[in-house]
Amino acid sequence: MVNILGANSVSGGYEIDNSLRFNDGDTASLNDTQSAGNRDTWTFSAWVKRGSLGTNQIIVISGTADTDYMSFSFVSNDKLNWHQYNGSGYDVNELTNAVYRDSSAWYHIVLRVNTADSTAGDRVIVYVNGVRQSVDSSTQFDQNEDTDFNNNNNTLDIGNDAQFNIGYNAFDGYMADINFIDGTAKAPTDFGETDDNGVWIPKEYEGNYGTNGFYLQFKETGTSANASGIGADTSGTGNHLGVTNLAATDVTTDTPTNNFCTLNPLGGINSSGKWTFSEGNTQIQQNNNNNWRATGSTMAVANGKWYWEIEFDAGTMSHIFVGVHDSDVSLEGTNRWVTGSTLFYNHEGGEIRQDGTNTTADYGVLTAGDILGVALNMDDKQISFYDNGNAIVSNFALSSSITGFAMPTFIAYSSNVVYKVNFGNPAFAISSGNADANGHGNFEYAPPSGYFALCSKNLGQFG
Repeated sequence: MVNILGANSVSGGYEIDNSLRFNDGDTASLNDTQSAGNRDTWTFSAWVKRGSLGTNQIIVISGTADTDYMSFSFVSNDKLNWHQYNGSGYDVNELTNAVYRDSSAWYHIVLRVNTADSTAGDRVIVYVNGVRQSVDSSTQFDQNEDTDFNNNNNTLDIGNDAQFNIGYNAFDGYMADINFIDGTAKAPTDFGETDDNGVWIPKEYEGNYGTNGFYLQFKETGTSANASGIGADTSGTGNHLGVTNLAATDVTTDTPTNNFCTLNPLGGINSSGKWTFSEGNTQIQQNNNNNWRATGSTMAVANGKWYWEIEFDAGTMSHIFVGVHDSDVSLEGTNRWVTGSTLFYNHEGGEIRQDGTNTTADYGVLTAGDILGVALNMDDKQISFYDNGNAIVSNFALSSSITGFAMPTFIAYSSNVVYKVNFGNPAFAISSGNADANGHGNFEYAPPSGYFALCSKNLGQFG
């Protein structure tokens, strides 16, 4: 049995190989100067996996400046909002009633626009995972009113509002399988379908794209607006998007058809507030000195053998705990390592701390730049640790208080130490590149034989 906390991605017949990771601190975006297209009828479809929550984040926006634009975004209450601003007020401004706060899940979002529709409430429709979203409407488009999408020389931005300066934050998280259709109002069933288990899964779009349409699969890693760039259009239309503050390491295999484990910004409400999460929740930094803080991950396991890595950078390399924790045990409070945990403790000798008790063995001390490998064997209830590929702890028995699902856990007291956590979807460059035996993940060091990356495909097989 496997517990994937909140994740909803399932693999079907259509596979999505890559996604693009947006780090809001980088103000990253993809952008295009649009030609004259159909301003009344168009469709935007994307799969998104959220990173940070509770902030205004642009998904896509098009216009000329902060006085003329239409945007589609998450807002600070974690609802979806779309509005068009004409310099003096909103032509349209609608907000979903639902909130979207699962940072472990991939959401399929479709924005369908047809201002020619005779029914005012049907001129802009948002679907999430195939379901039309109810809205709290304030203003709506007039019939046949032009939007700011597909207007000649307008700028379209995905992931940022830098061209518009409207005060919204950059998107934080992942986007995959982006389709923009100029001239047709498409249904969500053109891009997804329900599988035999009732789960909404991706489906390959087979229609036309129109003048400004594009299809982004993120197959390339270049930074130019061409067929070799991150923003390469694979629809055949040739509308390649430009790249701003994105790099090859932002192309990742964390996708709706193979969802990878990440750090959980919701794990430990009080303690997690003392972390800064970044890079699609694969990196954390302590931001409140001399206070304990802890966080867990988005996946927990009861069976199987699993491998992940952590690179340590910056800060004071002491009071560092990495290991596993029983997923039913709270991460709140000051004694987060006392119950339900087996943790590597790197301070004044490097010990294993288990349920609040240190071992006497000296396992060595990590230094900045070291990569700690963790091999979790839930079949035999053991854990092993590796320092830069060399075993330092082998087959250490897990705490008997871990009675259910073991969750990768990270605790710190140190000053500004950075944890770069790699569950197989690294946000940093890998010098060697090692996948598991199933071909999943990208690690600095080869996973031990029989150990696998924490991702939905492996969990379905071994969990």
